[in-house]
Amino acid sequence: MNRHSLLGSAFLLAVIAISAFPARAQEPLPAVPEWAQPGSPTHTQVPPPTDFHRPDRTSNTPIGIFQGQSDIGAAVVPGSSTYDAATGQYTINSAGYNIWYTRDEFRYLWKKISGDVSLAADVTFPDAKGYDDRKAVLIIRQSLDDDSKEAMLGEHGVGMIHLADRSDKGASMTDMQYRFGGSLAGVKAKRVGIEKHGDSIAIFISLKGEPLHQFGPPLTLHFDGPFYVGVGFCSHLPAKSDTAVLSNVLFENSAGKVH
Repeated sequence: MNRHSLLGSAFLLAVIAISAFPARAQEPLPAVPEWAQPGSPTHTQVPPPTDFHRPDRTSNTPIGIFQGQSDIGAAVVPGSSTYDAATGQYTINSAGYNIWYTRDEFRYLWKKISGDVSLAADVTFPDAKGYDDRKAVLIIRQSLDDDSKEAMLGEHGVGMIHLADRSDKGASMTDMQYRFGGSLAGVKAKRVGIEKHGDSIAIFISLKGEPLHQFGPPLTLHFDGPFYVGVGFCSHLPAKSDTAVLSNVLFENSAGKVH
């Protein structure tokens, strides 16, 4: 038997061997609960049942300046994130019904620290037609549990900025909303920041590229160190992923450094 015949026979055997192990069928996505569906003319999103939780999916592989990344609340469509060292951009893809109520679903890039913190970033949404309530966040969390105590700056796709907090594990979120323009005037913040100074947490905004300035009063919330600080994104759609890009990210383990 010549060399070509041997190769042909080997190929045929390989095909037969592969055929003996059919491809594994893709597992269906978990059912999306009715309460998690986004608001619409025919539906109002409501809080999840108090006993509904999903454990996070976490990778401790560093990404840019962050120590790891997690799918908080394990949205039914897994998230992903990339970092471009040449441009300094973090691209975050995530589904997730919300970062709200008594639990969250979002992709989170984090660093575990203690003490004070200054965090700032430019935020853009590549898909101009994404859901209005999608939001990119700069967020401080006590843990990676979906119902963790937290304080966050949220920038919505429509342009609304809010400073929100969950005062304790499992509590409902409350917020201070700043509707300085949104889609009505086409105004969206160019850069946003959050600062923790002791138990005081404040947000900062630059609308047109001017220096970041504090926006509204701070809230008071205590975190036991170490805790998690980082950036994230939620599409506000329980089973459909969207994208946010955060660039020029500043992260300092001290207060007063937001710029």
